[in-house]
Amino acid sequence: MRKLKLLASGLLVVALAAVGITVAGAHGPSDPATSTPIKHVVVIFGENISFDHYFGTYPNATNPAGEPSFHAAPGTPTVNGLTDNLLRANPNTDNPSRLDRTQAVTCSQNHGYTAEQKAFDSGAMDRFVEFTAGGSCTDKSIVMDYYDGNTVTGMWNLAQHFALNDNSFSTNFGPSTVGAINLISGQTHGATPTTGSGVENGTVIGDPDPSTTLDDCAKGNTTMSGKNIGDLLNAKHITWGWFEGGFRPTGTSGGTAVCASTHANVAGGVSNDYVPHHEPFEYYASTANPHHVPPSSAGMIGRTDQANHQYDMSDFDTALAHGDLPAVSFLKAAAYQDAHPGNSDPLDEQTFVANEIDAIERSPDWKDTAIVLAYDDSDGWYDHVMSPILSGSAAPSDALNGPGKCGSVKDPNAYPDRCGFGPRQPLMVVSPYAKQNFVDNTLTDQSSILRFIEDNWQLGRIGDQSTDANAGTLQNMFDFGRHGGHAPRVFLAPSTGEVTGVDGHDGHRGRDARHGHGH
Repeated sequence: MRKLKLLASGLLVVALAAVGITVAGAHGPSDPATSTPIKHVVVIFGENISFDHYFGTYPNATNPAGEPSFHAAPGTPTVNGLTDNLLRANPNTDNPSRLDRTQAVTCSQNHGYTAEQKAFDSGAMDRFVEFTAGGSCTDKSIVMDYYDGNTVTGMWNLAQHFALNDNSFSTNFGPSTVGAINLISGQTHGATPTTGSGVENGTVIGDPDPSTTLDDCAKGNTTMSGKNIGDLLNAKHITWGWFEGGFRPTGTSGGTAVCASTHANVAGGVSNDYVPHHEPFEYYASTANPHHVPPSSAGMIGRTDQANHQYDMSDFDTALAHGDLPAVSFLKAAAYQDAHPGNSDPLDEQTFVANEIDAIERSPDWKDTAIVLAYDDSDGWYDHVMSPILSGSAAPSDALNGPGKCGSVKDPNAYPDRCGFGPRQPLMVVSPYAKQNFVDNTLTDQSSILRFIEDNWQLGRIGDQSTDANAGTLQNMFDFGRHGGHAPRVFLAPSTGEVTGVDGHDGHRGRDARHGHGH
């Protein structure tokens, strides 16, 4: 009788699989059950871009002679961008101006937790020049400026063929570390020490380096408690990794790893490849790789070993080339290619993005992969949209609605210094299952990516006031219905961002989803 029950159970699994229903018990660690057809998520996490800075005039480019041209497909949806009134009679002291390719490398703006709130001016969005223009910028009006499809050509072309969200925000106000930690945990509280540079009331609001006890290449003393997405993935034995340029040591000094590799950007500026405060998993003892040791073998990339899921970018390329892409991968370019103004720029970023997406599209894993392009903060660049304040705070560094106030604190037990949403940023999904030439206006934030991963692999939630519990969905950027999975591969020239080829994996161009635009 027991043998008959087992046989019946096995036949049921086979039958369900035949009609496309996933069964948790039918999958091993290398093929975990998912709630969507997506088996691989790759998050390309860039640096310091507001939505208007990259997409303010999308899909209309100036197309001057000598620059890559961009011409939108007929019927391309518009975005909530820079109107004629915002371009010509902006409430700020200067109007936005177009930056061209010769101005790709700029100064960095002030993207501090307090400065961004002051620039928002209780929602008037009119004090950017006074509060978020960079200290090193000789022309403070540059904080208002933007690129169009003749410079961020690759990004605009990806938006033409896949899904773009124009209503996505930083989870909280603040710079890189705030955004990176929100991406992986939705929780910036739990920092030790509880006060100091970049930390207030036990909450990260700045860019403190990880503790040197958790990262040989860092110079700080900050650690984080609580759980992150790596802990949830490990509990379910799902492969994953954070891959960052420059993570592999160039040597050792006194037994301590040294991360000293450098590169020059298109303007010749040289910067260190590895930036410790951009690596969020290094703040947590459970997911840190203190000595930056490499994986024990190529086959162990994504699995638990001495590297503890923290890798150099080259390890991602190795895993992809070997046909062993982890289920979840976070990609952080070396500093010269990460888009951060000052050390990087749109052209170097484009080279990185185009090369990585090209490699993924040419791999067998493309058929069930979702690439998510997102950013850690806005750099303080102007954006005209006031974010909804879903998490209020009344701490000394808050200033949105006057000194010590940012929105309304509805829960007296809520952790302080987590005011948000912060500034608006680009968010894109590149996938065979992405809706094509589609603009989504679903309200999302950085922890929406966290939630998508949690839901896709049924991981549960972080808990302890993590913003994953209330994060907006990415589902509207996908077509998981009968016609889904047919968006064609789009290949970009890394130097120009122009499309060099469009190829559907099923031999067809794929179906258009423009009719689903939310505006």
